Amino acid sequence: MNCNISPEISETGVEYAMHSLYALFSRITDHRKQKGMRYSLVTLLAIIFLAKLCGQDKPVEIADWAKNNAEKLSELLKLTRKVMPHHNTYRRVFQNMISSEEFDEEMSKHHQTKGEELGDVFCLDGKVLRGTQMAGVKRSDQVLSLFDGASQRVLAQEPIETKENEIVAAPVVLKRIDLTGKIVTADALHTQRKLSSQIILAGNYVFPVKDNQERLRENIEQLFAPEIPKPGFGKIKTDFETATQVSYGHGRIEIRTIQTSEMLNEYLDWPGVKQVYRLDREFHWLRQGTVFKSSYEIEYGITSLSRELASPQKLLAVRRQHWCIETGLHYRRDVTFKEDATRMTKGKAGHILGTIHNLVLALLKSAGFTNTAKARRWFAGHLPDAFDLLLA
Repeated sequence: MNCNISPEISETGVEYAMHSLYALFSRITDHRKQKGMRYSLVTLLAIIFLAKLCGQDKPVEIADWAKNNAEKLSELLKLTRKVMPHHNTYRRVFQNMISSEEFDEEMSKHHQTKGEELGDVFCLDGKVLRGTQMAGVKRSDQVLSLFDGASQRVLAQEPIETKENEIVAAPVVLKRIDLTGKIVTADALHTQRKLSSQIILAGNYVFPVKDNQERLRENIEQLFAPEIPKPGFGKIKTDFETATQVSYGHGRIEIRTIQTSEMLNEYLDWPGVKQVYRLDREFHWLRQGTVFKSSYEIEYGITSLSRELASPQKLLAVRRQHWCIETGLHYRRDVTFKEDATRMTKGKAGHILGTIHNLVLALLKSAGFTNTAKARRWFAGHLPDAFDLLLA
């Protein structure tokens, strides 16, 4: 392993960098009793992460993969025994060996180690952990995450019980992060005065406005409503600025048009508001080059970014970037890692599994991979390179 500084050395002789994932594993508290312990927590976490990097998801799959690669794993991890753990051992890692709160805290520290690599837009959104749902019970565990789409890092997260609890959890999550010079985006649920006041102490927000802030939405909607001049009167002078983007992909054309205004800044009683906007989205689905279905939607919103800091083009880009938490995080966890299909119903197992997926996704992004599934297929045939990624 190439390091610019002197490497750390584990008890078994593995050399690793100070800010590596392997170093993170070594800081996690093992809550087992020493009697009867065959594998260190660092070893178990390393095997789980290597299996994840190589395309294995469920505990049984991880165990089978480890047994099939026992000789190579023993060599890399410098183990004295080549017998790999039973799949129930991996389940206990998720269920009761480690604290989800400590694991989340260490993940947050790890992802903020190199602040200069972070992007400018942080996305706040909740996710239901469907794999935690028990038979006959409608409720599933949920988590609220703050995600940096540029680096694919979950900077902080907080467990929640219901969708409404996101409002309470959001200030807690944001307190853990330095928001200086950053832009926070979220869905309309988080368009709250208290949260806006908190964000503008260091950064900025771009929030959509819906019926949970009915009066605010009506004011913005009325501003951008098409004007019908009265006889004998001219048109009211406005300060509207407009930008349009057109994109094509996945068999559809999307046309996004945004109008912005500063005319309500003094009128709206809202912390830090500098612009309001109306965002029109047109979707046209194509079949053999012909449009066979179309849809149209309008979003109203507010931002603390002034026109000097955010042109209409930039607001379009920021608002679109919010959806990277769905495509870059939630979709990959659910589809690529089969998170919702993995049954983790005991304790905080589902939450810890999600944190592991967060760390793996950020690791792959830092290694230069943009296609997670393709990266996992590659590492399946290059196990030593996967191990170097944990150590670097």
